[in-house]
Amino acid sequence: MISYIWFDLGYTLVNLNREEVYQQKLHKLGIVKSFDEIALAYHLTDKYFMREFPGLLGKDRSLFADQYFNRLNNNLNLSLTKSDWASHHDDVKPQWHAFEKTIPTLKALKEKGLGVGLISNWDQTARTVLDQNHISGYLDHIVISSEVKIEKPDERIFLHALEQARVKAEECLYVGDNYYDDVVGSKKVGMASILINPYQRVGIEELSEQVPIIANISELLPTLMGMDKQLGDSRWHTLTNG
Repeated sequence: MISYIWFDLGYTLVNLNREEVYQQKLHKLGIVKSFDEIALAYHLTDKYFMREFPGLLGKDRSLFADQYFNRLNNNLNLSLTKSDWASHHDDVKPQWHAFEKTIPTLKALKEKGLGVGLISNWDQTARTVLDQNHISGYLDHIVISSEVKIEKPDERIFLHALEQARVKAEECLYVGDNYYDDVVGSKKVGMASILINPYQRVGIEELSEQVPIIANISELLPTLMGMDKQLGDSRWHTLTNG
């Protein structure tokens, strides 16, 4: 029986309004791309880096910024250079915002008596992001890589979280958007997992493992209800409908 649900942070509980900001910058260069085109390009770029350079996206952005910029624009069929971009520099930066269903979902889980925690690869800004989006109060335990000096998928960060929460791995479910950090890492210690991927299998076509995939956090509660054999049918029906 699952009694504790752990979450990743970026693109699981919160996301950047980067597509909007990028679209505005392209417009200043006289380039028109739809929001959906930009969102898919970011998605494909993220998945490429997750697969080819595990852990890099959680590091100092200066270590991969140029590679990321080139890959993103390649996915948009653009040939922009850094000088093109610099000529239209502005101070508008993307901000982290909680998904619409983040707080309602966390609240529903808490009201049902489940433990709720965070295991995230993030720098020292993690707690600021959590506080600004009013998420901290819904988390029983917060484990951040920059604080414990261990990063997913290293099993030690998951073991540390289990020790902090005083729960067993088989009592836990992990929800995250990075297969290599989240699914692989949580599996090492025996946790069940759910993968978030807004485009189903697009960008993760190489994966053969049958892991449940949801588009975003709004689909988590209905998915839990469907996992009746593992989680208990009537309990999750109440959670999602009552």
